[in-house]
Amino acid sequence: MLRNRVIGRRAALGLAAAAGLGVASTTVTGGRAAAAPLLPPTCAPRYPGYRDVDFAKPYAKYFEPRTAPPQAVVQQAYAGPALTPTAVPRFESLTRDLGPTGLSPVETGYGRSPDGVVFVAVRTEMPRVTAAMWDWWFGWHSTEAARYKLWHPDAHQFAALAEDRTGRPIPDKQKYIGNTTFVDEYVGPKLQQLAINFRDPVAHGFTVPADQTIVFGRVGSSIAPVDLGWLAHQVRPIPGGAEMRSRFFLNIRGLKVPDVVQAACAVARGPAVDPSDLDLSLELGRDLLFHCGSEMNHLARFLPEIHAEFS
Repeated sequence: MLRNRVIGRRAALGLAAAAGLGVASTTVTGGRAAAAPLLPPTCAPRYPGYRDVDFAKPYAKYFEPRTAPPQAVVQQAYAGPALTPTAVPRFESLTRDLGPTGLSPVETGYGRSPDGVVFVAVRTEMPRVTAAMWDWWFGWHSTEAARYKLWHPDAHQFAALAEDRTGRPIPDKQKYIGNTTFVDEYVGPKLQQLAINFRDPVAHGFTVPADQTIVFGRVGSSIAPVDLGWLAHQVRPIPGGAEMRSRFFLNIRGLKVPDVVQAACAVARGPAVDPSDLDLSLELGRDLLFHCGSEMNHLARFLPEIHAEFS
């Protein structure tokens, strides 16, 4: 079943500060303190848009200069009011919410519960798309920034994997489940540096038929040893294609062991650590609704073609 270990905001803030100290050690030589950074020899850069070298990639024909807007229902929810606090579903209901059949009272919207959990739901219809395409995508897209930018060229700026499994002869699900992706992206005006650890949905209580998939992950900081929430994307077949039902539950915090190399690289890129980021706002939830609706609608337009060519 879904479980989480919640830590207080004061403890989380202290851990975030400690994480900054953990990026480099300090040695004393001749009475003077000298920083001994743990940076690897090279760290991939964060950059907006596409570079000249990106256009030599075999998938460059799928690059778009701007991200497609979200579907009308998402734009309406973004322009409208937030859910009332009592209308926000509880995280514990997620496995029932994303069941094999049926719809939920809130399929697209955002809000903040009485206990401070920020909730986002986005439903996106995707003609010609299947669940298998999304399993492939989550195992393939995070090896380099240029691939990640295919998804949201306006906001995505960096991507890396804890373990590159893309070349292994294993099922697509096994390429991302148990793996962690590190990304720098803008959600609204705010740069986020995130570490998303993907979990086995069946082991967490979801029912996943063979023609469906659920991408389930723990969302945390790339730098601080703090998890910030959960995400889930369910893909189910509908006539002519598929529907994606996305859910985010933020401000459900926990402790994690940071990847020291990735944290050092995140700092080298220019850290976006702000203590206030550990208390995610309702406005960020609204921005995330628009961001998710945009990236899912954008990629779905050419996912069948890029999957057929590179899967």
